[in-house]
Amino acid sequence: MTPASSPSPHGQSPLRTVQVLGGGNAASSAHVRSLAAGLVARGVRVTVCAPVEADHTYGFTEVGAELVPVPRSSDPCSVAALREACTHADLVHAHGLHASFRTVLALSGRRTPLVVTWHDRAHAEGARAQFLRLLERRVVKAATVVLGTTSALVDRARRTGARDARLAAVALPGPRPAPVADDPDPMRSKVRAELGAIGRPLLIAVGSLEPHRGYDTLLDAAHAWRGLDPVPLVVIAGEGPQRPVLQRRIEQEELAVRLIGRRDDATDLIAAADLALLTSRWEARSVVAQEALHARVPLVATRVGGIPELVGDAAELVPYGHARALADAVTRLLQDPERRAELAEKGARQAATWPTEDETVAQVLSIYDELTLHRPFV
Repeated sequence: MTPASSPSPHGQSPLRTVQVLGGGNAASSAHVRSLAAGLVARGVRVTVCAPVEADHTYGFTEVGAELVPVPRSSDPCSVAALREACTHADLVHAHGLHASFRTVLALSGRRTPLVVTWHDRAHAEGARAQFLRLLERRVVKAATVVLGTTSALVDRARRTGARDARLAAVALPGPRPAPVADDPDPMRSKVRAELGAIGRPLLIAVGSLEPHRGYDTLLDAAHAWRGLDPVPLVVIAGEGPQRPVLQRRIEQEELAVRLIGRRDDATDLIAAADLALLTSRWEARSVVAQEALHARVPLVATRVGGIPELVGDAAELVPYGHARALADAVTRLLQDPERRAELAEKGARQAATWPTEDETVAQVLSIYDELTLHRPFV
């Protein structure tokens, strides 16, 4: 393995790359940290352009990357800061639509290769949805390569005009190992006690409180299973504009649902659950689904986007917005421990088929090498 400070083979200087994040959701930020660590270990110079708080959370500099603080997309200084940071880059890799669009503007007039990774699809309605489609078209036509984390995203990029769109190998960094039978997990009991799920099933959902998450359907389902004994406790970890509406319904209908806000221990929450729930209108390579299968926690999810491709037959899939189907699936699983055990085993096997961090870095590095093959020698 070539040290980061050593020249690359064939007399060339180390490859200089810039990774660009916008606000940086959890999935893309964790991916960039994993990618930065792997690239630095292979002798690549990595600069991460991201808000300072993202480095505090994900530690890009801890793995040997240089951080260039770049304001969030709403700041007019962000494009100028990006242009300066990319001045001497051999290749730039942007993550997410808004970061990619700002990078396209920053690289205007330059011939620097641009790789774009779409981790998810932007959610919007009406005029804003049309605006986002225009951004997508501008980005994919400017990008040298577009990587999509699901086949649906790759197809979308091709339909939008991408010259070269490929399926990305994206790993879930550092899954928490599931406890073995003779080594009880004290964290699980601690989390359940904190949430008030002693002696009753615990159902966990994680994600921002926004309309596309489908939490209104989840509350409808919680109303339907109120007759179960004991009544399951639903815990939703996340924050967003729908909190007042959801909280009002929970109180008015006396639902066994708790909104606990944004948490940084989502992995522990999911691992402590009897079931994980994913009720979104659209998902790409869902971190929640991956965490659940890695932790051997049965998953009930909507049959949308990249979910079927990701989980295979290792989860119960239901139509989006169908409260009765969701309630029935959850009720059946809670009453059938053998089926839950079967899903736990299938989940572990499915998770073993997903790309590793090393495979993810290897794929990205091969694309970088392909696009910078004729770099000038030292």
